[in-house]
This record gives sequence, structure tokens and C-alpha cells, in this order.
Amino acid sequence: MESKHKTRFGQVVSDRMDKTVVVAVEISRRHPLYKKAIKRVVKYKAHNENNECRVGDKVRIVETRPLSRHKRWRVAEVITKGEVIEVKPEEVA
Repeated sequence: MESKHKTRFGQVVSDRMDKTVVVAVEISRRHPLYKKAIKRVVKYKAHNENNECRVGDKVRIVETRPLSRHKRWRVAEVITKGEVIEVKPEEVA
């Protein structure tokens, strides 16, 4: 049986909030008149209960009841972990 909740796959672009991540989902569609492929990026705020997601992670989010003013999604699973590049302040200057 199919789930009645919508599912999206995206990449975490911000994890600065407590128990919340911002997930960018890229949607590709055809223009109705010109038939050119158009990419559109939609950002969703998703509930991240254990703060396990980091910037760059690929995640699956699932629609849920309203959790706050802007949160209507929750992180179902982390598909791949993103690469974290550590840069020391001495290396920048």
C-alpha cells in the first residue's frame, strides 16, 4: 500500500537551527509552450529530531502535520553523508 504522505529527496543547505534543517529540492519540469527543461529549487524546513544531519547530506523528507509556523516536513532518512572540509584560520590568510 502506498503512503499518503508526499516524499522528496534533497540536499541539506543549512543546519544552524536546533532540530531543524533546510533542505533544497531540485524540481525539473518542461515548459508547457517551449518544451525546454526548467530547473527550480524549492527549500523546505524539515524536522531533524536528533540533529544528525549536516550541510551537504542527501536526505529523504516526508510530509507531516504542522510542527511549527514553517515546518511541515521531517527527515525520514539520511541517504549519504556530505563531505566536510575543515579549514584552519591560518590557511585562509
